[in-house]
Amino acid sequence: MNINLSAVIIDAADLEPESAFWHRLLSGSIVKTATHHFLRIDGFPVFVIQLAPGHVPPQWPKGNSQQMHVDLTTDDLAAADRLALEAGARRLHPTDDVDPASQKGGRVYASPAGHPFCLRSG
Repeated sequence: MNINLSAVIIDAADLEPESAFWHRLLSGSIVKTATHHFLRIDGFPVFVIQLAPGHVPPQWPKGNSQQMHVDLTTDDLAAADRLALEAGARRLHPTDDVDPASQKGGRVYASPAGHPFCLRSG
C-alpha cells in the first residue's frame, strides 16, 4: 500500500489574496474554481486554497496553536524576505534568528489569511 501527499489545503475567507500570495512566492500556475484555487507546480497541486467564509486566522505565536505551517528554504534569505513582505506576508516576530556570520537560520511569517510559514536558509 502506498500513501502519497496530494496537496496541502489552506482555508481562507478570501481566495484571491491567499492564492496570489503563495503563487508569488512559489510561482507555478493557478487553476480557479468558485470555491478552490489550485496552485500547481510542475503539474502537481502543491497548495489548494479552499474558501472558508468563517475562517479565523490562528493567533500563534502568542495564542492558539498554529494549526499548520509551511517551511520554505532559500539560498538568499534577504531577497526572500523582501519578496514575502511585498507579496503580503507579515512577520510574526520583529527580529529573526539568522546568524549574522553564517547567514544561516530562519524567519517566521504569516500569509495574508494568517497561516504561519518559515523562510530558512542554510
